Amino acid sequence: MQLDHIVVGGGTAGSVLAHRLSADPLRKVLLVEAGRDLRPGQVPGDIRDSYPGVAYINPAYLWKGLTVRSIGGGHNAGSPGAAVERAYQQARILGGGSAINGQMANWGVPSDYDEWERLGASGWRWETVAPYFRKVERDLDFDTRNHGHDGRIAIRRIFPQHWSGHAKAAAKAFESAGYAYLPDQNGDFGDGYFALAHSNENEERVSAATTYLDAVTRRRPNLSILTDAEVCGLTFDGLRCTGVRLVSNGEERVVAANEVILCAGALASPAILMRAGIGPAPHLIETGVDVLAHSPGVGQHLMDHPQVGMGAFLKRGARMNGHTGRHILMGLRYSSGAEGAPQGDMFVGCIDRTAWHAVGRQLGALVVWINKTFSHDGEVRLRSKDWRVPPSVNFRLLSDERDMRRLIDGLRLIGRFHLTEAMREVAELPFPACYTDRAKQVGLVSARNRLLTGLMARLLDGPAALRRALMRRFVMSAHDFAAVMGDDDAARAFIHEAVAGIFHASCTCRMGAEGDSMAVTDEQGRVRGVSGLRVADASVFPSVPSANTNIPTFMAAEKIADAILAG
Repeated sequence: MQLDHIVVGGGTAGSVLAHRLSADPLRKVLLVEAGRDLRPGQVPGDIRDSYPGVAYINPAYLWKGLTVRSIGGGHNAGSPGAAVERAYQQARILGGGSAINGQMANWGVPSDYDEWERLGASGWRWETVAPYFRKVERDLDFDTRNHGHDGRIAIRRIFPQHWSGHAKAAAKAFESAGYAYLPDQNGDFGDGYFALAHSNENEERVSAATTYLDAVTRRRPNLSILTDAEVCGLTFDGLRCTGVRLVSNGEERVVAANEVILCAGALASPAILMRAGIGPAPHLIETGVDVLAHSPGVGQHLMDHPQVGMGAFLKRGARMNGHTGRHILMGLRYSSGAEGAPQGDMFVGCIDRTAWHAVGRQLGALVVWINKTFSHDGEVRLRSKDWRVPPSVNFRLLSDERDMRRLIDGLRLIGRFHLTEAMREVAELPFPACYTDRAKQVGLVSARNRLLTGLMARLLDGPAALRRALMRRFVMSAHDFAAVMGDDDAARAFIHEAVAGIFHASCTCRMGAEGDSMAVTDEQGRVRGVSGLRVADASVFPSVPSANTNIPTFMAAEKIADAILAG
């Protein structure tokens, strides 16, 4: 049977493409996913849960052996953290990131997509992408024409009357700095704080796997879903892609199709292209890969949102309440005023629970990240032409000094929020938060860690002097709150150690105009220089939007699916 489309990767974008393309009964579609299936009605409890802090660290749902560097390059080249490689949580399961992520469901702001069109992605300005955001969603809160009501992804919010004491205190702190409440994060695009939109219904996660690949879709005779199967290469006839090589049940085979659509994510999609000989020719030659098409932009322009945080011990009445399992209910969008930065270029999230265990329930945090970063020279490169070897990834966060400066200022802003009267009533002992080796070990889900953290939690709720001693010995990082608030060198040292992205990898196969040598794909996701091959995931973003990238990925996949169906 000759297939019309092979969709590589069953994550957010791949689920959308498989669903939309197979809606045409004349199109034969194969979806290939390296991870396990998530059949409706058989979804594990940690994935269904409103609280995502177990699912996104569960090794059963993640790629093994993937490591990344957060910084290195620009003014950070000689910093102590530049050579540090850390394990990176990347979903390996049907539904991809939507099956394990934090369920954040924001669109970004109109200027993000107007910028996409200015960068050469014709037809991707705000007024042309907004209908696709509405197509994705079934908004449970706002019955207006600005929102979608028939989409597959349920979107809701936890409004202020149900916020935790910690979130309510943070709101007062934001108001004391002059920020007003905005009713709709995905409709009111100015500065202010708001109830965060999330992909959740009836206190359960809503993922691409269980919505776009529901039971009705799975019964289509022209759609095949192959899980636990990894694509190990692409096949070509000259410059035309003719199919994929994949490994399933330990056996390698070739599957042919009229078109292959890569939806493997911003780290894996460029790696698949480069192993097939599509990428920067000098790097391919250096790695021993025969060059099929010189495309210097493949793997380049990697972007994410740099973040750091301040933790604190939450008093009993301020912790998560029983209304919801959501651990992050509200956030703040604000403008830094930095030269060249757009409005709303910064974001603060209020986190009511920092880990799955008992101590995590006692710790809250304010996390600040750069919504619109100036740093865009991260890269994905091959370590080896062997498909079994994960690629080399360096996000090069903060390679532009302006980003470092904004993050220092943002760190001090959340520090000042912690010192307000409202926050001091609900939280104490604020500290610069690092994901230390100790925190990683305690963060592993195990009976031992459950027992140890349960004991520690009881002690932390005891006398204040004991709490201070235990916090300093076992919880706080080595970085001093007062030092990072007042000394630039101390703030930079902390950021070099603690900064990380938010798993919003994007832009490594970016769309652009035909004359742009660094544009890997055109406005319909077609790979330049070859035929029969597209990319349709967050790789094609021209720049990272001011949003958690899951809903923009849904949007982009819907838009590219329409382009394919339109011929």
